[in-house]
Amino acid sequence: MHSFGASVLSMRTKVNHILLVFILLIGSMYSDKTHAAPTFTLQHVVELALERNPSINISKAREDSATASVVTAGTFSNPQLEFGAGPTSYRTPGGQGNNGNWGVALSQPLDFPSVRSARKEVAENNVQVASLGIELTKTDVRTRVKGAFYDVLQRQAVLELAEADRNLLKDIRERIKLRVDVGESPKYELIKADTESLAAERDFQAARVRVTETKAYLRGLIGTNVPEDYDLSGELPLGTSLPRIDELRERINDATQLKQIRAAIKTSEANLRLQEQLRNPGLTVKAGIEQDPDLRQLRLGIAIPLPVWDKRSGPIAQAAAEVREVNAILSDRELAIKRDIESAYQRYLIAQQQVSAFENGLLAQAESVLKVAEAAYRFGERGILDYLDAQRTKRVVRKDYLSARYEYINTILEIERLLGYELLEVKS
Repeated sequence: MHSFGASVLSMRTKVNHILLVFILLIGSMYSDKTHAAPTFTLQHVVELALERNPSINISKAREDSATASVVTAGTFSNPQLEFGAGPTSYRTPGGQGNNGNWGVALSQPLDFPSVRSARKEVAENNVQVASLGIELTKTDVRTRVKGAFYDVLQRQAVLELAEADRNLLKDIRERIKLRVDVGESPKYELIKADTESLAAERDFQAARVRVTETKAYLRGLIGTNVPEDYDLSGELPLGTSLPRIDELRERINDATQLKQIRAAIKTSEANLRLQEQLRNPGLTVKAGIEQDPDLRQLRLGIAIPLPVWDKRSGPIAQAAAEVREVNAILSDRELAIKRDIESAYQRYLIAQQQVSAFENGLLAQAESVLKVAEAAYRFGERGILDYLDAQRTKRVVRKDYLSARYEYINTILEIERLLGYELLEVKS
């Protein structure tokens, strides 16, 4: 009877232990799910960056400032009211009335229509420059975010490759150690395997650091509200291709950068006209009344500045120099965009050819060579050095392939930034 009770108690204890382990396991799964890192798509990170990136807010503030200058340019100057009073003393005897006098005068500066028109034109062109600045900033932020997003995916792929190599070389090292211990292989093979395993571990740790670095850079572009620990969902759009170089050249004239510079040229030309008109900016209308002890006078008048000493030679020459400078900047920028697009397009073609070469032969060849070397090593036809060399060759080929994939996308993004419109569209 005692034995039966003890067995029942033991069974209950085991059941309790099983339930406890089950509860802890469920709690662990729930905790992992609760604290799981958020996952972002490319569309999500681009939207967050366009909403929160400070540089866009800076550009918007500049546009608001330029818009406010239009109001300023269309505003009339305030009138000026003058009042004066004082005692009166007669120089001849027999004067009548009290001994005080006073006067009131009102003056209103008025710009000539040509001056007001030129001033408003300068302000309105500045608004256009600022608006195009917002568009440029958004393009820059969007391309930088997309580049950083794809860079994270690229480095994560490198990390996965490095992790697989590390695990494989650890396994190879253990097998070689076993063969060395039983005397089937010389000790130098173990030394070589140790060296390769340490190198793979080094590459793995370096790849982890690079992933962390690029994710931190992307987080800085998106905004600090994004948690430090997050994941990305997406893949490199290798199916996207660029138009022919002739079509890209035709689109250069519509690049946002050039549009902004042309708007700046209009602004500088309007400013030159304004400086020339300011030689005779306008007139001042005056009206007043003066009261002497026995005499009241009403006065109406106009004051016109005469460009005798200051003919605004300096401001006009400065404005003319600014017009020449902005025109030179436009020419320089046109040449730079053409040069950079030509260079990026050649790098795009090279990357395209490399990706095609890897996918159509090099990857398969590296895998085939590795299989042959592995089989030869297992059957004792070749040594460990040949096998490890084949493994290293495959690793190098895979890394070069990943680099070519990212360069392919990066060149498209570079041309997208130069032209100012999307070539790699963000899809939901």
